[in-house]
Amino acid sequence: MRAVIKNGIGVFHPQGFLDGNSSIALLSIDDIEATLKSNADMILVSLQKVIFFNRNGLDTFVKMFHKIRKTSHIIVGFCDYDRKKYDAICKFYKDDLNFSLFKTQDIANLFSSSYKNQAKNVLLFSEDKSQRAAFAIELHDNGHNPIVAQTHQEFLEKSKNASAYDVILCDSYLGQIGQQVATRVTGNAIIYTLPSFLDAEIGNTFNIAYHNNSLNVGFRLFIFDAYKVVSMNVHALNFFSKLASAAAEYNATICFVGMTFEKTPTAFKETLEDSGIMFFEQMNDILENKELLEELGASSAATTKNKRPLNKMIVSELANFIDATVATIEMMTNAQAIKEAAKVDTIVIGEKENKIASSIGFYGDIDGMVILVFPLDIAKKSCELLIGEDTNDLELILDTLAELVNIVGGKIKTLLSDEKVNVNITLPRTYKDIDSLLEIAQGKKGVQVDLAFDNDKFLFFLTR
Repeated sequence: MRAVIKNGIGVFHPQGFLDGNSSIALLSIDDIEATLKSNADMILVSLQKVIFFNRNGLDTFVKMFHKIRKTSHIIVGFCDYDRKKYDAICKFYKDDLNFSLFKTQDIANLFSSSYKNQAKNVLLFSEDKSQRAAFAIELHDNGHNPIVAQTHQEFLEKSKNASAYDVILCDSYLGQIGQQVATRVTGNAIIYTLPSFLDAEIGNTFNIAYHNNSLNVGFRLFIFDAYKVVSMNVHALNFFSKLASAAAEYNATICFVGMTFEKTPTAFKETLEDSGIMFFEQMNDILENKELLEELGASSAATTKNKRPLNKMIVSELANFIDATVATIEMMTNAQAIKEAAKVDTIVIGEKENKIASSIGFYGDIDGMVILVFPLDIAKKSCELLIGEDTNDLELILDTLAELVNIVGGKIKTLLSDEKVNVNITLPRTYKDIDSLLEIAQGKKGVQVDLAFDNDKFLFFLTR
């Protein structure tokens, strides 16, 4: 099958039914490589003429996407579909959706490097807050003017005036933007969802590396959504007891929400409570109690055993960490960064007033974390595009800042991958003041780079 190439996008147009057998015959890796040689910087498969597809049929294309991404970090994915097809793809790949989805080719054009600086007014909405942020940042970077609807109702209202926008972007997805292991909520809590039956398998399915790195970054509240849990056996009991003991070393709190004990011995609950785990009937008992949420998720010093020095491999990638950070902040603030100083030492923050911070961890071939300290004015300006307006609501700024830092983490991950260094990233942790940050970072040795954006001081710190 030959692709139609326009605006730097190579689009393949299969027809009819896509199942495992028919898909293999439709497209080969040689077809894609031939398209790349024609200077296409995006490879998409159109579903416009596809009557029916199943998971096996799409897997043939997805496996090819993976092969392409290993050698060339271009955008790959599907386009030209309706809502029913979009929902089906999201359902098939809900745990591994690392390719992109564009409802129309007009939407895909917005992200092509061949289409840059042809400024379009774009109404944007996604139910996923991280996706809204990713789309807004990429659109802005490509020279467009994104108008971000924060709610579905707002999107419907603005959509009524369709003539005000060149493109309306919805039912789309940007792959490879960050990490989706868990969900961050206001108050810096991480929520994990548990399966129906808790047994020895939890030790294999739970991402302990992600969890440990979240502790290292500064998360102190972990909520297990146990509404679906039917029963727990002694193997799972031992797993969570050990998890709670490890959390205690960081003064972290583990909570179970919604778990019943109809088919689980009540003695198990007593054992878990003795290990420090708290139980709540409803999620809102925690999330809507701001005082409790702040108390449970408050920063606290990590154990000294975790103060590890940087190694040569991490330092050799310093430029990638800084480039991803600076490029994103420069784009969002329209200000150029000026490097003022760099040193290897423990973190030093001179003026603490009117500053907020965020940290994000990485782990895999190398591990550690990046700490970013923002003057409040830079944070507000950086987040203004994503919020849609200027605001002094600190909670909203912190929440939006986390989405921005998640994008920075995704860019770091991509830059490192280009050099065959594979890492995953944690969700970002935010700090409303510098003292709460120092509870985590005090005494950690790393590389500190002092930057200025329009004379506002910004601090980058890479540590382990």
